[in-house]
Amino acid sequence: MSSKWPMTRLGDHVDSCLGKMLDAKKNKGTPQPYLGNSNVRWGNFDLVDLAEMRFEPHEEERYGLAHGDLVVCEGGEPGRCAIWTASIPGMKIQKALHRIRPKATLNNYYLFYWFQYAARAGLLDPYFTGTTIKHLTGKAIAQLEIPLPPVETQVAMAGILKSLDDRIALLRETNVTLEAIAQAIFKSWFVDFDPVRAKAGGSEPAGLDPDTAALFPDAFEESDLGLVPRGWKTVAVSEVAGIVKGKSYSSKDLVDSHTTALVTLKSFERGGGFRLDGFKPFTGTYKAAQVVKPGELIVAYTDVTQAAELIGKPATVVGIAEFDTLVASLDVGIVRPFDAGASSQFLYGLFQTEDFQAHTFAHTSGTTVLHLAKDAVGSFRFTCPPMPVVDAFTVTVEALAARRQSNVDSMRTLVSLRDTLLPRLISGQVRIPEAEEILETV
Repeated sequence: MSSKWPMTRLGDHVDSCLGKMLDAKKNKGTPQPYLGNSNVRWGNFDLVDLAEMRFEPHEEERYGLAHGDLVVCEGGEPGRCAIWTASIPGMKIQKALHRIRPKATLNNYYLFYWFQYAARAGLLDPYFTGTTIKHLTGKAIAQLEIPLPPVETQVAMAGILKSLDDRIALLRETNVTLEAIAQAIFKSWFVDFDPVRAKAGGSEPAGLDPDTAALFPDAFEESDLGLVPRGWKTVAVSEVAGIVKGKSYSSKDLVDSHTTALVTLKSFERGGGFRLDGFKPFTGTYKAAQVVKPGELIVAYTDVTQAAELIGKPATVVGIAEFDTLVASLDVGIVRPFDAGASSQFLYGLFQTEDFQAHTFAHTSGTTVLHLAKDAVGSFRFTCPPMPVVDAFTVTVEALAARRQSNVDSMRTLVSLRDTLLPRLISGQVRIPEAEEILETV
C-alpha cells in the first residue's frame, strides 16, 4: 500500500542500541533485571519472573530503558515491539532486543504502530538476515524506510489507534479480574471449605444465599486426602471426565483455511487462560472427538524446557468468527466432564489450584521438550462435592463467564476496527477527522 507521506530512513530519526550479551563469566557489576525476547509482546511486556544480569555503572546509559523507549525484538519474531512505560528501576535489555529512542521528528507511538503495520504487510521481510532463523539487525533498522507525516499528524494518528488499544486493554484487565473472582470463589468453597467451616462453627456462610448455604454440610470427616466435608467423595479426574488428546500435524497441514484452525500451545496465556491470537489455519484430517467447541476445557500437554510455564495449565476455548471448526493439536488435551461427574467450570477452577499444578509438574518428563504423562491429568485425586454443589458453583461462575464473553466480543470489534484503520492511517488514505468520526460510532 503506497503512502502519500514522504519516505525517510529510520536511522536519521532515532538513536538505536542492541542489548547486552548474556555471559555469566564475563559480566561484571551489580545484578539488575533485564528484558529478553520472550518478555516483549506486541504492545506490552511480560514482566513475570524477570532474570538478572550484572551491569557496570558505565553501561547504565547504553543498556538502560527510559520511559517511552521502543523495545524491538531482534529475532524470534523480528520487529515485535512495545513501548516501555513501566516503573521498574534499573531495567536493562539483553542482546536479543533493540532499544530505539526517537528524536523530535518522530513520535514513539507512531513508530510503534508503523512496526505493527510493517510486520503484517511484510515490509520488514526484505531487511531480515539469516535463513532458518530470521534477525533484524541494528544496521537493518537504520535502513528501514518509513513514511514521515508532520509530527502533529503522527501524534493524532497514534492517539486514535492508542485509544482503541486502551479500550481493548481495559476489557482484557476486566476479564482478568472476573476470572480472579471465579477462582477466589472456587478456592473458598472447594479448597479452604469456608462454608463448611462456618457452619461447623455455628455461623452462616458469608456471602451465600440460604438455599446455596444449605447445600454444604456442617462437619468434616477423614479421607485419603485428609479432612474433607462430610459426605463428599475423593475421586480421580478420570472418574468424572474423559480426556482426549489432540491431533498431530506437520507443516504441510498449516495451509490457509477459511474454515478450520488448530488450537495449539499458542492458544494458552502464561499461567493459564485462552489467547485469541493463537489459532493456526489447518487443512489436515482429524477425528470428530478432536474437534473442540467454544466453552470446552483444554489443558497444555507439552512445553519447552526454557519456559516450562504452560504445561498443565488449563484454558476455556473461545471461538472466533474466522473459523467454523477448531481442532485440538497434539500439544493439547480436551477434558470433557461426564454428565453426573463435574462441570467444565468446576474442573477449570480445580486445574488452577496449586495441588493440581504440583501434580502435573511431578508427572512431567523431557529434556528439550517437556511432556505430561498420559495419565497425568486423569490420575489427579481431589475432593468432589455432590452435583448440587457443583451446579451452584457453575451457575455462579457462568454469570461471570457471560460477562467475560461479552467483553471478548467487544474486544474483537475494537481489534477489527484498529486493524482496519492502521494501514489506512499510515498510508494517508484515511484522514484524521474521518477516523475520529469512525471512533465516535464505536
